[in-house]
Amino acid sequence: MSAPFLAEAEAMRDELVAIRRDLHMHPELGFQEVRTARIVAEKLGALGYEVQTGVGKTGVVGLLQGGQPGERTVLLRFDMDALPIQEESETPYRSQTPGVMHACGHDAHVAVGIGVATLLARHRERIPGIVKLMFQPAEEGLGGALAMIEDGVLDAPRPDVALGLHVSSNHDLGSAVVRSGAMMAASDGFRLVVHGHGGHGAHPDQTVDAVLVAAHIVVALQTIVARNVNPEETAVVTVGALHAGEAGNVIAQTAELRGTIRSFSPEVRELLHRRVREVAEGVATTLGARAEVALRIGVDATVNAERPTAVMHAAAAAVLGEDRINTSYRTTGGEDFSAVLARVPGNFFFLGARSDERTSFPHHNPRFDIDEACLPTGVAILCDAALRCLHGAHE
Repeated sequence: MSAPFLAEAEAMRDELVAIRRDLHMHPELGFQEVRTARIVAEKLGALGYEVQTGVGKTGVVGLLQGGQPGERTVLLRFDMDALPIQEESETPYRSQTPGVMHACGHDAHVAVGIGVATLLARHRERIPGIVKLMFQPAEEGLGGALAMIEDGVLDAPRPDVALGLHVSSNHDLGSAVVRSGAMMAASDGFRLVVHGHGGHGAHPDQTVDAVLVAAHIVVALQTIVARNVNPEETAVVTVGALHAGEAGNVIAQTAELRGTIRSFSPEVRELLHRRVREVAEGVATTLGARAEVALRIGVDATVNAERPTAVMHAAAAAVLGEDRINTSYRTTGGEDFSAVLARVPGNFFFLGARSDERTSFPHHNPRFDIDEACLPTGVAILCDAALRCLHGAHE
């Protein structure tokens, strides 16, 4: 199979790298992507797109009417926000904003998005239908996708299919993960406060030790996945924070636990929510304390539709080769593009960006980086997939 956009995308490599490095040096947190959004809007406007700004606070939408008759609309999404992490890299393009860095590759996504916008505008006369570009703020747990949806990103016109990508330091350069079904997990959170009875560390018999109760709850929560979830299912219950007490000789009256719950199926998700509450409250009661449990619904599982996934597979295979496409990998990481895919059939895929030790650090690590050779590859795959969908290949 041929890769019709690859040569043109490769010819843009220096420009794509320059865009990515500029954004990497000037990261912005969720709903604060003012500079990034301005750059995107200016570039889309110069390419002839109809541009909407302020969608979902700082989101940008670009519309391109193709030059051929067509009733379909394809949406391509690119997230823009950075993370509150101090970068430890020594690269010349490291973050210039203290305490903020692009530690998840969203700078690369924006660069790819601008590349896609450029090539699709260049080939406007051969495009049937409408291209809608969604440059999204606040993917990192702040609800940017829902904010844009509430502001109408899926209306006027409504997309027939939605596509997106994420660069991955977990996968080698020149490879991709294209999988149908649930590829990323639902991600929810919990806050649990243990109410005991404080007192002197020398007289534990006069107290109900909130620290001790919290410790038992942490251990007991781990039995949920081990003993309540079907072994053929995937689930995670993690306590990531435990805060209690101020002094070594004082038994704490309260203890706070915070954690995350991950699942792929709605049934397992409901089970985890129920058992976290039951286990915490039950253990606390048994030990003479009281547990106050608050569950926070995060993002749904990211579920790829079968036909759009087949289109993305064909486009990725045309660029990378069939043997470089992984169809089995999935992760308990969460992604708020799930909100779009719950409303519009589509596909979200991982693009390999690891080539050496420098590009092998995990996402959200202070030394995270990518091999920028992946940028034109991402452009070519998405352009190809978009054009295939506009011709109806996803139906």
